[in-house]
Amino acid sequence: MSEHIHRITEAVLKGSWDDIRADATAWARELEVKGQKDPRPYFALNVVHLLRGEFKEAWEVHAKSLEAAEDIEQVRAWVEALPKDHPEQAHAQLVSGLFLAQSGRSEESVARYKEAARLDPRSAYPHYFLAQIHERAGRPEMAIKAYREAIKLNPAFAAARVNLGVAYQDQGQMEMAIPQYREVLKLNPDDAVAHANLACALGEQGKVEAAIVEYKEAIRLNARDAEVHFSLGGLYETKGRLDLALKEYEEALKADPNFGPAETARGWIRLNKGWREEALESFGRALKSNPEDAKAYLGIARVYLMKGKQQTAMDNYALALKHEKDPEKKSKIMNDLFRDGNTWDV
Repeated sequence: MSEHIHRITEAVLKGSWDDIRADATAWARELEVKGQKDPRPYFALNVVHLLRGEFKEAWEVHAKSLEAAEDIEQVRAWVEALPKDHPEQAHAQLVSGLFLAQSGRSEESVARYKEAARLDPRSAYPHYFLAQIHERAGRPEMAIKAYREAIKLNPAFAAARVNLGVAYQDQGQMEMAIPQYREVLKLNPDDAVAHANLACALGEQGKVEAAIVEYKEAIRLNARDAEVHFSLGGLYETKGRLDLALKEYEEALKADPNFGPAETARGWIRLNKGWREEALESFGRALKSNPEDAKAYLGIARVYLMKGKQQTAMDNYALALKHEKDPEKKSKIMNDLFRDGNTWDV
């Protein structure tokens, strides 16, 4: 066993995550200087990033540790020895669970997380990661229960509160989601994601003005988030403030030129203003981002119907119907067709 992996193993057993970060970082730099490859320091960094809630960084090192089959095998040989050699060590079980969850064996990680929780009843981490497995497996009630347990053990666990809020929101329980986001913002008032999530939940409650305030704060903290600009634009549109909505859609496209939903939304505002050619340009760009965008096809159909180009309009209506998955929206497309006096075989 190399000196690096020995020190990292000892740090894992002690739960010394800062020591793991320092040693793994130094090891990775040595490898890069020497032009050598070893996925283990990157997996060690991945574990630390996940525990610290640094998800972007975790994903970046994941690519260097758990994508290639040979890398997974090398990490596996080290990680599987941890609970085997130290069966009564909670951190060994936890790290083993994280490896299993990220290498395509999610359900196997459940037993590891449960054992880690048994061995260290005070740790919130096993419950937090167990909740994520339940969530991905479509077990929302079990996920909520596990997130709640993580927060009970560590009330300042912001990532667990955010995920619990999202889990409640996915179940339509806005009154349960909103307090979680507010608690996160007490812990970290500059958390842009929490502001955006709170805005979304408030918007779903119909509290549009309060939601707008939260979206604006999220944008102040992170002006390059296309999704937030798009969501704020949608709220402005519901209030009939189309110029403000258009501005936010354009800001979303500045942040991400390939953000198709914003281009489609901009296209519809342009169409409703009578700017047919500009609308066509927007719908066309939206379809480059997503060739199955039913709303963009519907917009194109409407433009060509206005131009008197019946067959082109019908072709795009057909594509809109083909790609629309929502039965209610599909029905509206049909109503749009027949309202305009079009009778053809659908």
